[in-house]
Amino acid sequence: MDAISYERATDISSAVRAAQQPGTMFIGGGTNLLDLMKGGVTRPVKLVDITRIQGLDTVSTLPDGGLRIGALVRNSDAANHALVRERYPLLSQALLAGASAQLRNMATVGGNLMQRTRCPYFYDTAFTACNKREPGSGCAAINGHNRTHAILGASTQCIAVNPSDMSVALAALDANVRVSGPQGERVIPFGDFHRLPGERPDLDTTLRSGELITAVELPPPIYSEHAHYLKVRDRASYAFALVSVAAALQMDGGTVRSARIALGGVAHKPWRANAAEQMLAGHPLDKATLDAAASAALSEARPQRDNAFKVRLAQNAIVRAVNEAAGRTGGVA
Repeated sequence: MDAISYERATDISSAVRAAQQPGTMFIGGGTNLLDLMKGGVTRPVKLVDITRIQGLDTVSTLPDGGLRIGALVRNSDAANHALVRERYPLLSQALLAGASAQLRNMATVGGNLMQRTRCPYFYDTAFTACNKREPGSGCAAINGHNRTHAILGASTQCIAVNPSDMSVALAALDANVRVSGPQGERVIPFGDFHRLPGERPDLDTTLRSGELITAVELPPPIYSEHAHYLKVRDRASYAFALVSVAAALQMDGGTVRSARIALGGVAHKPWRANAAEQMLAGHPLDKATLDAAASAALSEARPQRDNAFKVRLAQNAIVRAVNEAAGRTGGVA
C-alpha cells in the first residue's frame, strides 16, 4: 500500500488549508472512501479527518423556515430527526432506503453526496478501460454487461449511474449544498452539484479543489403532506436502485398544484423530471395525465443493450410513486 499522511482538522479553516496538497481527500464516515482505497481505485496521498470539527454534526432551522443539516450528521440521525421526519418525509424515506442500518450509523450526509458509482468496471481494476477511473482509457460498460447502467444523460465516455438515494430526494426538494474553500464560502444549487459525464466522467461534482461540504440546506417545507420515495431493486436489502423515484406534490383536492419528481438509478446524477412536473401541475391527477407525464419523463432515454427494461420500469415507478404521494395507493380514477 502507498504511504498516506493523516491530519485531523480542528475547524473548517484548518481543514481547507490542509487540503491544498494535491491528492488530499477529506474523510468523515469513510464508508465509501475506505472501500475505494482497499480496492486500489482511489489512492489519496493525504487524508484530512474532519470528524472533530464542531458544528458540522447538527441540524438547525433557518430564518426562512428551512432546515440546515450539517455535513457530519449521520444518515441514521438525519433520517430519524424529528424535523426531518415531520417537514421533509421524502428525505427521511430516501435515507432509510439506503444501505443497511449499520452503514447508515456511520455514513455522513456530506459523504453521501460524494458517493462514487458502483459500476463494476469502475470498481474492478482488472478492467483497464474505465474513463471514470483512468481518463482516456475507454468505457468497458458500453460493450459489456450494462443492465444496471444509465439510460438518461450518458455520453460516449461513460454510462455509470449515481448510487445515492438521499441525493434523489434532495434533488426533488430543491436543496442547496453549502461549501467552504480557499476562495471562501459558496452555495451550490443541488441541481448543479453533480455532473453529467460528458467528456470528463472522472469528475462527479462541481466542487473546486480544496472545497469542503459543510451543510445541506432545505427550503421551507411545502411538500410535507404528499411525498413518497420508491426504490425498485433486485432484492430488498444491500442492493442499489435499478430505478428510484422521489415524488412530492402540493394538492388542491384532486388537482396537482405543483409537483417535484426526481429519478435515481438512471443517470450519472439524480435526474430531475422537469417535463413530468410541468405536465402534472395545474391538472387533475387522473390516469391519462399521469401516464403522459411518466412517458414525458423518459422521452430522452437512450438505453443500452441490456437495460432497455429500465425505460418502462421507470415510467411505472413514476406512476406508482406519484399515486403513493397523493395517498391513492389503489390507483387513480
